[in-house]
Amino acid sequence: MIISCINVLNKQEETSTRVISVDEEENIIQNSTFEDGLNNWSGRGGCKILLHDSMGDGKVVPLIGKAFASATERTQNWNGIQQDVSGRVQRKLAYEVTAVVRIFGSTTPSDVRVTLWVQGQNGREQYIGIANAQATDKDWVQLQGKFLVNGVAAKAVIYVEGPPPGTDILLNRLVVKHAEKLPPSSPPDFQDVLFGVNILQNSNLSDNLNGWFPLGPCTLSTANGSPLILPPMARDSLGTHEPLNGRYILVTNRSQTWMGPAQTITDKLKLNLTYQVSAWVRIGSVKTGPQNINVALGVDSQWVNGGQVEAVDERWYEIGGSFRIENQPSRVIVYVQGPSAGVDLMVAGLQIFPVDRKARFKHLRNLTDKVRKRDVILKISGIDTHNCFEDMISNVVKVRQSKNSFPIGTCISRSTIDNEDFVDFFVKNFNWAVFGNELKWYWTESQQGNLNYNDADELLDLCSKNGIQVRGHCIFWEVPSAVQSWVQNLNKNDLMNAVQNRLNSLLTRYKGKFRHYDVNNEMLHGSFYQDRLGKDIRAFMFKTAHQLDPSPILFVNDYHVEDGADIRATPEKYINHIIGLQEQGAPVGGIGVQGHIDNPVGPVVCAALDKLGTLGLPIWFTELDVSSSNEFVRADDLEVMLREAYAHPAVGGVMLWGFWELFMRNNGHLVDAEGEVNEAGKRFLALKHEWLSHARGPIDDQGEFKFRGFPGTYTIEVDTMTKKFTKTFTVDNGDSPLEVAIEL
Repeated sequence: MIISCINVLNKQEETSTRVISVDEEENIIQNSTFEDGLNNWSGRGGCKILLHDSMGDGKVVPLIGKAFASATERTQNWNGIQQDVSGRVQRKLAYEVTAVVRIFGSTTPSDVRVTLWVQGQNGREQYIGIANAQATDKDWVQLQGKFLVNGVAAKAVIYVEGPPPGTDILLNRLVVKHAEKLPPSSPPDFQDVLFGVNILQNSNLSDNLNGWFPLGPCTLSTANGSPLILPPMARDSLGTHEPLNGRYILVTNRSQTWMGPAQTITDKLKLNLTYQVSAWVRIGSVKTGPQNINVALGVDSQWVNGGQVEAVDERWYEIGGSFRIENQPSRVIVYVQGPSAGVDLMVAGLQIFPVDRKARFKHLRNLTDKVRKRDVILKISGIDTHNCFEDMISNVVKVRQSKNSFPIGTCISRSTIDNEDFVDFFVKNFNWAVFGNELKWYWTESQQGNLNYNDADELLDLCSKNGIQVRGHCIFWEVPSAVQSWVQNLNKNDLMNAVQNRLNSLLTRYKGKFRHYDVNNEMLHGSFYQDRLGKDIRAFMFKTAHQLDPSPILFVNDYHVEDGADIRATPEKYINHIIGLQEQGAPVGGIGVQGHIDNPVGPVVCAALDKLGTLGLPIWFTELDVSSSNEFVRADDLEVMLREAYAHPAVGGVMLWGFWELFMRNNGHLVDAEGEVNEAGKRFLALKHEWLSHARGPIDDQGEFKFRGFPGTYTIEVDTMTKKFTKTFTVDNGDSPLEVAIEL
């Protein structure tokens, strides 16, 4: 584990300076500050609510107004203060919520949440988490969040919940109003950026240790004998570069894992710019096993990961990663840390440089043309040319591609398909889908023996009607926190029976319906089933799934494999993991790289894909999302990932982990909550348009028309002297030229 010497402070800001002032006419909450006593308010789940002007011998007083309410005699976490807002919440309208809360009766901080319960006209219930924060008995804190209801609500109740039974919830104010649209982001100014130029001082150590200082009471010195070539990922970004000089920093007398060489870089960084990190690193003699080495940044009170690698012996290792800073810091230092106390650390050629993404895009466009396009020969017959060559060549052919067959999909959920605007964007722009939760075991069987496949059935039905292929995510999830409590409480024999029942139930019900399955999610990061049932259980899951339904491709699926940020999920470890499963007879047919990534750098991503590609299995980005508050930066990030994926021959498809605001990771959306496409969404649509092939020209003297295009669906229009002919045809994947007979 990486331990940072930078203390990460999660200090609550003073709520008194942050409380939003709201025109009460905008607020759909009635009696929001309890000026009319407890009218419109009630206790949820049988708890009592009381009105106060103070509590605790006057130590607790309202932050706003003259009164507050308490929920007391709570016996469940979900007990709290509620208000019925039926008829006041409009569908497809984004609302922002602000609550001022604290707790009473416990000195232990507790999670306090604002939740909306919605019942649809068909009786379906939905719980929407809106906001949460750690509350104490010392101060009022402010919760803020947003929500949107997709379907028609017959009834809606908003409530405050969360702390353990016996702890009172205090509510001073609740505001729910139509969310204001934020002003659009401005494109970052990168005009004066020196792309590819190292921002570190004296990186090559030609001036001894000038510019460097030891973090902590360790000892720095210089020595000779490090690699003379740039690490490969940096070389791919920088191109031709002078060789390194072989000098390195030797760090000795390390008494803490975070000790290492450091440098202050505050004034050398530019906001919203993506920086690549590159270095050679090495450890001294060690007898305590593999050592984690990390390039870290201390950004004020926060620790930022710039890249990690695991060293298992005394060789030089490449470390590569990236970072980006979006808010102005007062101080930034970069340092190298990680090996155990007492282990010497060596660092050579450390570079931090801004990445010219657009320059790489030119390379990727050329590579895409080679990797994805196919030569096509249209053999056209049926034109009456009166045996005259002059008439033949006067016939003009126009070829237009309407659909690219490369799989580009998205995550959907049962609640989102109640929004016709969401569905419209989905069916127009994606040809694959994956369900966010509706197929997971904790969703389909949250209580033992009580099966719920209704949500998955409805999603499948929508996809089937629109010709959209579907991935099955996931049969099992190896991370303990994702395993429902009744499964965790089973003994070994009962757990094995439950695993078999899950496989039989899911795979037989949906036989032939899913093209892929993620069999056991995130096995690099969790081991619940393996720990309880032994090493063979993972291969058993694959083999049994294949026996029950031989048609889908069975995938492994994990995160951080592509970004150099996690030593648990390096490409090398993923490869060994897959080979290990195959050696046990598991029919692993595909490699899932989730792609939850921030500040991606093309060569770092591509290097991981190259390594995984040596297994000869199709690689899919299965849960791709990028996140930046600036939608232009987010658009650049998305373009990096989509271009790298489409240009790489081993990648078989890309699944976005959502696209609609409030129904995916914060600051990752392409479309806002009320349906407006942002800059990232526009970039996505522009790329899809770029990946459609068009051609025009005359038919040659052999009656042929040749072009090079992406696989997919095409329309050909032949305009003769007297008539227009139109036909559709399909170009499949392939390396050799494709001949297509077109009879008009």
